Amino acid sequence: MKAEGASSNVSPKGTVVMRINCVNAGKRFNREWIFRNFSFDFLPGLKYAITGPNGSGKSTLLQVLAGAIASSEGSITYNTGPSEIDPDKAYQHLSLAAPYLDLVEEMSVGELLAFHSVFKPFMPGVKIDSIISEVDLSSAGSKQIRFFSSGMKQRVKLAQAIFSDTRMLFLDEPTTNLDDKGIEMYSSLITRYCQNRTLIVSSNDPQEYGFCDNVIRITDYK
Repeated sequence: MKAEGASSNVSPKGTVVMRINCVNAGKRFNREWIFRNFSFDFLPGLKYAITGPNGSGKSTLLQVLAGAIASSEGSITYNTGPSEIDPDKAYQHLSLAAPYLDLVEEMSVGELLAFHSVFKPFMPGVKIDSIISEVDLSSAGSKQIRFFSSGMKQRVKLAQAIFSDTRMLFLDEPTTNLDDKGIEMYSSLITRYCQNRTLIVSSNDPQEYGFCDNVIRITDYK
């Protein structure tokens, strides 16, 4: 399945491509293996979905791939062209949105995005005001995030990840807490800003990953 629609004229990291190579990767907590023998090559510009029953380890695999948690066995390498990236610096080339990630709730959305951009710049030419408008939060621009609804907070998390100037994007259940309008917004952002990026989506909901080229079933790696 492939996404439809024109690519956005905003393209992150124009000439930088990134791939992830996994060889017999596995993760366990205490004595329980969440997944094992995961060998896969994530290629630049393609879209991948990680699916499986609730509690099967989809989010764990996504976080291991993103470098947020370490694998227990095997190897995971990150490459840009011919060069291998230090795993500790891989975060510079990827962005992640997930319901369990925290926001600085004492800030407004504009303050948070400005703070975020110091560590991970946004796409060239994209202004913070336009990002806030894209995720339909302009009317809440001066409000502290702690007063946001769960759906509004999820819009902020998507904004941070999607508009970051990275070639690889990780999305964990990206429409969590979004209403129908928010789901339409998510689909629009993917179509307009993610056509040339590598996406890895953890989800059981086809409307979250229907644009993906490949489906990885976590139950195949138990």
